[in-house]
Amino acid sequence: MNVLKYLLLAIAGFGLMSGAGSAFAQETPTAAPAGVKLVEAKAVQDLQAKGASIVDTRKAGEFADGTIKGAISVPYDPEKSAKDAGFDASQDKFDMSKLADKNKDVVLFCNSGTCWKSYKAAVVLAKNGYKNVHWYRNGFPDWKARKLPTE
Repeated sequence: MNVLKYLLLAIAGFGLMSGAGSAFAQETPTAAPAGVKLVEAKAVQDLQAKGASIVDTRKAGEFADGTIKGAISVPYDPEKSAKDAGFDASQDKFDMSKLADKNKDVVLFCNSGTCWKSYKAAVVLAKNGYKNVHWYRNGFPDWKARKLPTE
C-alpha cells in the first residue's frame, strides 16, 4: 500500500475515533426552522431598537465574558440532545420564564453556525407558541467582527 492510502486510512480512522465524522455534521441548518425568522446583524440592531429581547443562549460564563450590548442571559444548558435538526428537546433545559410575552420579538444567538444552542432555543420557543422568534445564526463572533456594541 502506498503512503497516500495509509494517510487516508489514518485520517478516516481518527475521524471515527474522535467522533468528528463529517466536518459539516456539526453545522446548524442554514435555513430557519418552522415558525422562526433567520436574521443578520442589521436586522438584530433594528429589532433591538424596536424593543426586542436579545437572548444569549450560551453558558453563563460565556455571557459574562462578553455579549451583545443589552442582551439577557437565558442559557440553553445543559444541552444533552443531538446536534441535529431532529433533536429531542426533552433532554435539554431552557428556562422560558424570562420570556413571558409570547407576542414580543425575541432574537436568539450563540457562537455562530456550529453552536446549536440558539437554534434549539428558537425551535423550543416556536413550538411553545412564541409568535416572533428570530434566529441570529452567525451569532456573537459575527457581531464582534462587525465591531457592534458589546458589554
